[in-house]
Amino acid sequence: MSVPMLTKMHMNGYDVLSVNNGPWRVCTKGDRLGAFGSREEALAYAASLPAYRARSGKASRSHKSESQKSDK
Repeated sequence: MSVPMLTKMHMNGYDVLSVNNGPWRVCTKGDRLGAFGSREEALAYAASLPAYRARSGKASRSHKSESQKSDK
């Protein structure tokens, strides 16, 4: 029985990973942005994207509360 192998890197806030020597994928926490045949292509794609920062849930809640205050 073989053990799955995960190769994972980070570039510009994105995950660049490959499972069992398969295609290299560029992902965020919730989205897969692309798949590439080589690590170099995946890293070049991740480097060309704007820097990624996960959105915090607090900002969206404070925005809702401000809009509710202005409605009253």
